[in-house]
Amino acid sequence: MPLTWDDLTVSFEHIDRTKLVEDWQWLVDSSLPILITSVGDAFLQNENGEIYWLITGSAELQKVANSYEEFQAKLNDNNLIHEWFLVPVVSQLKERGVQLEQGKLYGFKQLPVLGGKYEAENFELTDIEVHFAMSGQMNFKIKDLPDGTKVNFEVTE
Repeated sequence: MPLTWDDLTVSFEHIDRTKLVEDWQWLVDSSLPILITSVGDAFLQNENGEIYWLITGSAELQKVANSYEEFQAKLNDNNLIHEWFLVPVVSQLKERGVQLEQGKLYGFKQLPVLGGKYEAENFELTDIEVHFAMSGQMNFKIKDLPDGTKVNFEVTE
């Protein structure tokens, strides 16, 4: 099934960019999102113009370009597109009839850092703001724990 750019990214124009990464400030500092993938990762730009990839499933921040122009050029690399946008997962989700909706993305049922897999079965439609808030908060709570530590989360209203 062919994918379009609209299958791999989500619009977030209706969301305050600062608020969107509020629960990730511990990792991203003052960088702001410039692109959000349909699988819930973000590309952020800092005040120096550098572009970073925020991998929400594992709380990683990787520098991918020194400038917006360099980032734009890298978006023509099919290997990077497959890696950054999880093309096979998005394709499987579409084949299963899971269509993106306005204000939503494919969010994790279980974060990979907590044992979830990067497979279609572990994704569901999730509100964009909820995804970034919950993944940021959960990753913050476990960031200093040794690998393999058992954790329990209690969801409160």
